[in-house]
Amino acid sequence: MLQSHLGVLAALATALCWTVTAVAFESAGKKVGSLCVNLIRLLIAFILLSIFNFFTRGMILPIDASGYTWLWLLLSGLIGFVLGDLFLFQAYVEIGSRISQLIMSIVPPITAVTGYILMGEKITLLGFLGMTITIIGIALVILTKGSDDKKITFSHPIKGLTYAFLGALGQAFGLVFSKFGMGSYNPFAATQIRIIAAIFGFCIVVTVKKHWRNIYTSLKDKKTMKNITIGSFFGPFIGVSLSLLAVQHAPTAIVSTITSITPILIIPASIFVFKEKIVPKEIFGSVIALIGVALLFL
Repeated sequence: MLQSHLGVLAALATALCWTVTAVAFESAGKKVGSLCVNLIRLLIAFILLSIFNFFTRGMILPIDASGYTWLWLLLSGLIGFVLGDLFLFQAYVEIGSRISQLIMSIVPPITAVTGYILMGEKITLLGFLGMTITIIGIALVILTKGSDDKKITFSHPIKGLTYAFLGALGQAFGLVFSKFGMGSYNPFAATQIRIIAAIFGFCIVVTVKKHWRNIYTSLKDKKTMKNITIGSFFGPFIGVSLSLLAVQHAPTAIVSTITSITPILIIPASIFVFKEKIVPKEIFGSVIALIGVALLFL
């Protein structure tokens, strides 16, 4: 029971971390681009994790991990961080962190379906109902009536919505692969392995896109670096490590449900930081999506 409570508390703390990091990275991404933010925040997180692991575990690198652990966590890092966050951070730039995080509410249903396919986990009728309600809640926010009141159109750019959905896919599969590889291994060291994979992945992407000059320019921007540092501390350092701690001590489904409250938590920040005008329908849709996620795992 104590282990379960630890997992739940870690999941709640993760949701708070996601809120802070989403706002910080949206601010930085809109100024220097999502690719620059992604690589710089991973480098900062790697330094923080190395220092933390040195003082808590006596080693800078996770050299005590088994080959099996390395394999699955490297795959998790490439899928969750590189593919997932590459799309998610671009969605922050295109449609903002609030709508992007709302679409991320679809991660638990994707996780449930993945668990059913890969691990034979059962999905109840209530679970299917939860999936449906989650999708309805998201649809309430991203769909609207056209000017002629007959056609249904998207209230936000389709490109941004697509990026957010692809980011959700990456996050879901990354979480499942983390569960495979981590076992009882230290969650902070496990996060370090995922970040190592992600740094190599993003270095390849930056090289292909010839964005190293942009990285250098971003490093000289004090306000941008402040936002990236804050986001790095609460995101890939504290947030991701807490999420792994959570799935280590509580079912993945429960963790996904609790961390899905981020779209609700981020609403005040969207109003006061980004001066967004939020209509009641969007708040209602976010709450409906959260209820759907909760039903999924009852």
